[in-house]
Amino acid sequence: MRKTKHNESGGRLDLIEPRSGRRPVEKPKAAIAPGAPRAYRRCMLTIPTLETDRLLLRAPSEKDFPVYREFFADAEASHFYGGPLEDGHAWRMLAGDLGHWVLRGYGRWAVEEKVGGQMIGGCGLWWPGGWPRSELTWWIIPPARRYGFAMEASRAAIRFGHETLGWPLVQTHIDDANEPAHRLVAKLGARKIKRETFPDGNSRIVYALPHC
Repeated sequence: MRKTKHNESGGRLDLIEPRSGRRPVEKPKAAIAPGAPRAYRRCMLTIPTLETDRLLLRAPSEKDFPVYREFFADAEASHFYGGPLEDGHAWRMLAGDLGHWVLRGYGRWAVEEKVGGQMIGGCGLWWPGGWPRSELTWWIIPPARRYGFAMEASRAAIRFGHETLGWPLVQTHIDDANEPAHRLVAKLGARKIKRETFPDGNSRIVYALPHC
């Protein structure tokens, strides 16, 4: 049975109510390229789509590569996300976003505006190998910034971590110089846990993010 869940921020998640009476889970949806190998199709079906008032958080796909390429080629826009990157490295970022779902069972979604269907960035839960902790992460293309999309997508990702994955702690860690990110997590009600030095040598503040 289809069920719509509302939250304090006005967003909503479309859920499927299992017949067993257990807690609702997000309905898996994915955009699968025609002719994709069967194994690829099975992997894609494990990536759920989350829906908010204005956004879809959906599985990344090959059609999103031009957005990845343009964003990661922009040195200023992608500065805190590993950029600037050449086209081949941007492609590997897209492939890595998909592969993370396969390896971890969660990851980063493509963020798409419901009106117009434009992909405007990425958001999700990320924990690469060799890293000491997971994090909420997001990126938004410059023309779509200052409209609250990062906040809206982050709330949906945080709820997914708490409710679907059952994590007692959803967290993020942010470079000192990334002031917009610090302001965003403050609006999310984040609490500072500690300062930690990461494998890349950078010291970052680690935040705990409450259920949204």
